[in-house]
Amino acid sequence: MKKMINTLAGATALFVASSAIAASHDPAAIQAKALDDEIAYDITEGLTTEIGPRQAGTEAEARARAWSLKKLKALGFKNVRNEPFMMPTWVRGAETAEIVSPYPQKMHITALGNSASTGADGVEAEIVYFSSLAALQAVPDGSLAGKIAFVTHNMHRTQDGSGYGTYGPIRWVGPATASKKGAAAYVIKSIGTDYHRNPHTGGTGFPEGITPIPAAALSLPDADNLERMVKLGKPVRMKLVLTPQNIGQQESGNVIAEVPGRDPSKGMILVACHLDSWDLATGAFDDAAGCGIISAAAKYVMDNGQPLRTIRILWAGAEEVGIWGGKAYAKAHSGEKHAIAMESDFGADNVWRVEHKLPEGANSVKQQINKSLLPLGISTLGPPASGGADIRDIIASNNLAVIDLQQNGTRYFDLHHTPDDTLDKIDPEQLRQNVAAWSTVLAIIANSDADFTMPPKK
Repeated sequence: MKKMINTLAGATALFVASSAIAASHDPAAIQAKALDDEIAYDITEGLTTEIGPRQAGTEAEARARAWSLKKLKALGFKNVRNEPFMMPTWVRGAETAEIVSPYPQKMHITALGNSASTGADGVEAEIVYFSSLAALQAVPDGSLAGKIAFVTHNMHRTQDGSGYGTYGPIRWVGPATASKKGAAAYVIKSIGTDYHRNPHTGGTGFPEGITPIPAAALSLPDADNLERMVKLGKPVRMKLVLTPQNIGQQESGNVIAEVPGRDPSKGMILVACHLDSWDLATGAFDDAAGCGIISAAAKYVMDNGQPLRTIRILWAGAEEVGIWGGKAYAKAHSGEKHAIAMESDFGADNVWRVEHKLPEGANSVKQQINKSLLPLGISTLGPPASGGADIRDIIASNNLAVIDLQQNGTRYFDLHHTPDDTLDKIDPEQLRQNVAAWSTVLAIIANSDADFTMPPKK
């Protein structure tokens, strides 16, 4: 009888404990708390104010890692650490552009990451205008010898940021294409949507066997002005001075922290942002806010009781210059059991849509997420989730489930990679809505015992 009483008492205690855990992780209650969040803004303010620009491989990025380790420990996360890796490092030098003839005037320009140098004396040459990347690709190899190729575009603001995928190749592959055509240098209309005289930087690449050439982006108004000059019919000559340097292999690193789960055998939830930024601004939208959002959300879940699954926070290094941190993470951790990956790297404006890539067996979880996000004005109809840049390698290597909380990107490419990406652009109320959405989803998936294993790829 005593044994039976003890057994019943133990079962009752287990039931009470389980009920308490379930109650403490109520997504609606966590969402309500997150709508008053101050943590995400505090992180964003700290990174942009105390550190500032954080270009990968530089001393500033190293200071950002040290700051991040201290901040994440102070927030109460466990297993906080830096995982260093080496990466090739490019740094900016002088950058000027002017029209020499027939309409002399200065222009606002910035070098693209991995641009070659013109040397201190610069390059002076005639502009050859192309209305699209396809038009540049169509001319014969070697036909632009001694010329500066200029490519423009007609990118517009969109909520989902889809114009970037359409026009981004002008920056990503255009310089290498121009080199094949024999160009002495390459300039583009910035891949952006603002009309300030702030040029947009960003990385480009020169595949093996392609000679790097000087490559730069004009502010949108300057690029439009150059296009008008060309269309007046007279030869237009530009003098371009770019003096960047490749300084070889330098150290970057991934900052990692965790909320340990009750059951380590369950696959972990990976939430990511990237710590580095371009050097032109303090990187508030891209991506200090993302680090604030994911960390605040993980803390709300942690503070409401130990979750079932471990939540791992990844502040990736060196994303802007080649996604080196995401690649390093996948290489180091692909043998570990992950369940779902998520990333915040599209600014700080409201989440407007949730996207899923979950197995059919997790449909009830998907429905719970969709229902719980409705009070935040978040649409549930969208394409399958694909994940952000820093988690794509781990998603591919482990065939992971993915959830995307899509932010409103209408003004993102006004700020992206420009001197304007600063703290004053953050709307605290919209930032809190992000934290509430992330907290809601994390509370659900980190405490779900559903099998998130994706079916084998076909």
